[in-house]
This record gives sequence, C-alpha cells and structure tokens, in this order.
Amino acid sequence: MAGMNMRDSTRPRQAAAEIKTILGRRFMVGQAARDHHSRDESWHEPAMPEAVCQVESVSEVSQVVSICHRYRIPVIPFGAGSGCEGGVIATSGGFAIDLAQMNRILEVNNEDADCRVQAGVTRQQLNRYLRDSGLFFPVDPGAEATFGGMAATRASGTNAVRYGTMRENVLSLTAVMADGSVIRTGQRARKSSAGYDLTRLLIGSEGTLGIIVELVLRLCGRPEAIAAAMVSFPDVDTAVHSAIQTIQCGIPVARVELINAAQMHAINRYSKTSYPEQASLIMEFQGSALAVEEQARTVAEICRDAGGSDFRWSANEDERRQLWHARHMAAYASMAMRPNSKALSTDVCVPISRLAECIRQTQADLDRNCDLPTFILGHVGDGNFHCVMLIDPESAAERSQAAGISERLSARAIAMDGTCTGEHGIGIGKREYLEQEFGIEAIAVMRAIKSALDPQHIMNPGKVLLPCAPHG
Repeated sequence: MAGMNMRDSTRPRQAAAEIKTILGRRFMVGQAARDHHSRDESWHEPAMPEAVCQVESVSEVSQVVSICHRYRIPVIPFGAGSGCEGGVIATSGGFAIDLAQMNRILEVNNEDADCRVQAGVTRQQLNRYLRDSGLFFPVDPGAEATFGGMAATRASGTNAVRYGTMRENVLSLTAVMADGSVIRTGQRARKSSAGYDLTRLLIGSEGTLGIIVELVLRLCGRPEAIAAAMVSFPDVDTAVHSAIQTIQCGIPVARVELINAAQMHAINRYSKTSYPEQASLIMEFQGSALAVEEQARTVAEICRDAGGSDFRWSANEDERRQLWHARHMAAYASMAMRPNSKALSTDVCVPISRLAECIRQTQADLDRNCDLPTFILGHVGDGNFHCVMLIDPESAAERSQAAGISERLSARAIAMDGTCTGEHGIGIGKREYLEQEFGIEAIAVMRAIKSALDPQHIMNPGKVLLPCAPHG
C-alpha cells in the first residue's frame, strides 16, 4: 500500500488485510479502480484513494467502517460520481466505499405511497420499477444519481418548485456511523415530533457524519395529464420576471427552467434540435387535462404581456420527453462547445424577489471580467440558477478567472439573503463561504457536531468544513 497519506503505513496495510477477508476481490487497489474513484463531474483536482471497497450490504459497510475506525483510515462514500463540488475526491487518501452495488428496491408500499431502497438505487431505476404502480419519485437532479448521493448532497432539480427537495421527500434513513454502528433515524410515519431530527441532520452532510445506506422515500401519484411548454424572450431579465409573476400568481407549475441564448445554441448543436436561440423558459404543467390547459393558457398570457413570443405547449409525450431530454443534456451540450474543457458550474439560490437582480449583476460581472465561454440556466421557479464557465484545466489563469466569478457570485447571493449552493452541496469547492453565510457561531456548532459524531475525523475528511485537527 505504497503512497498512503498517513504517517504510519502499517495501519492501512493491516486494515486492508482485514477488509480483504470480508470483501475478497471487491477490495480493489488497481490503478483503474482508484482512478475512477478519484473524481466527480467537477473541475477540482482529482485525488486517488488508496483502495476501493465495493460493498453489497449494510453489514459489509458496517464492518469496513469499523475496521477503518480502529485503524484511523479515512473513508469516502462513493455513489455515481455525478457530484459537482469535489465531494468524493480523496483529498486525505484513505479508502473509497463504493455503494453502487447496493442497488435493491427493498419494498414499495402503494397504499402509503412510500418505498424503502438501498443507497445505490438510482432515480431512473426506481421510476422504471414504479411505472405500473401509478406512483413516481419526483426529485429530478438531471444526472442519473444514486439516492445515497442525492440525500447526502440534499439534491433537488427541476421538480423542486412543486415537489420540494430531498429534504422533503426522505422520511427516514439507515446510516453507518463513524465507529461502524448502524442507526435508523425514523419510521415510515409522515410526521413525528420524537427526539432530534437525525434524518435532516444526515441529509446534506455529504458523508461527513455517517454513510447513508438505506432510505425510506415519499412517493407521489402520477398526474392525469402533463404538458410541457417553451416560450422565448428578448432577454434573460424579461424571462425571469415572467417566471416570478407566474409563481406569485399561485399557478401550480411543476417546473420552470431558464435557459439563456448561449445555452440554447449549445443545446441545438448537441441535441440536433431547432429551438429559437433566445432566452427561454421551459415549463411543465400537471393535473387534470382541464387544469393543465387552464394553466398553460394563463401562463401564455403572462409571458405575452411581458414580451415573450412563440409560446408553444404540448401534452404529447414524445414532444415533452424530447424537450426535457434536451434540457437535461444542457451540461454536456455546454462542454461540447469547447472540447477537452472542464465545466465550473456555480449554484446559488436567492429569494425569488431578488432573482432577476442577481442574474443581472452576474451577467454584468461576466461581461466585464470573463472571456470564457459561459452559459446561464437554472430552476428559476425556486430562485436557483447556475452559471457554467468552460475552462482549460491546464490553465491557471482561466481557473483563477472562473474561481473569481464564482466567489463573487456566492458573495452576491449571500448578501441577498440567499445561499452559496442551492443543490450541488459544499464538498471542497465552497467551504470558504460557509462562515460568510452562517457566521462563526453556527460554524462552531457544526464543528462540535462533527467532532461528537466523528472524533477521529475519518468520515470524508476535509469536506463541508475546512479541515481541523482530529481529537484523541
């Protein structure tokens, strides 16, 4: 086990020998396996773990973590690797715990509209399984992410304006804690006032407090009718104001997505579509056939009065799927505009009343200070948007330029009573903004929680909070 980042190289060798007796060939030290687990979708510098533990059960996770706890080996939970802030990068070495094979749907309770799944189950996998049940899981981050990763980062996505985020759609969790013990954070009841809310504590903790291994999820009934709409605007500002007015009028729109002209051009090139290359809103309406039609007509009037044009809506499933597929491919469409680049995707969220102002100031910052290919898109129905910048990963100047834009955007959002991350999480990319957002007193509480639950600081060290010395 050459190259361990820990001072005593005998400890990782001893830990490796014990874990190998449990996992056999699923304890992997080969270059390819370690390299695959060294990165996510972010622009951050990869760092390889010293080994990969491919687990298949809660018991195996518990045993592996218990051994790592005894030998003080860092552990990094790994799902699909689709994160955007370096949350799975092994910055302190250690062992990656790959949960992708824990992908069983354990139970579905149709009458209660909930289900229990292992952490490696993906969103699309579950919805395929539920196809004939009349139920579906609504949180849609775009990527084919695992539920463990989605809960760990408190993910949301296009449906959040109507259905909420992972925080609202997880009823309880099973998690393996830093010493290898297994806890269950709740039952299947839709509400409870019993004890501390450990479910919400672990959601968004990014593997720094425990490893999520099972989840009880809230399911929703499939609507009778669904329609998608697209409308073009002369500029982003007008599009955002139309989205704000739609929400403020109380129209129960399911999705409201903003795409600027540059992003629409990239989508057309990548997806071979021919949408108008202007600032646009993509929306979805759900309900009865009559309600969907009424919502579409009302929103069409709002957009037309604001200066929108070419409002098109359709309940045709093929047309709707094509439109949302193009939207979900937006990140890849962006990167295709500059081959071999890396995308730095910002992710802020502000009160919806400040959204137009935040985007306007961000665009002005880009115009003054950025000569990189840039794209703006977002889930504007809940005040969340992304600015994507394509950088040459070998160029220190470009990395610095993009990081400066991201830093100013985070500060801008926080100053507007918003947050530096609406859904991507903190990872290693946004740790420095937490004190600005919460204050030193709140950060001290977070550190106290971390130290109480993980006194040796082996659980995904260096993520969320800036590193500090372990206890003991």
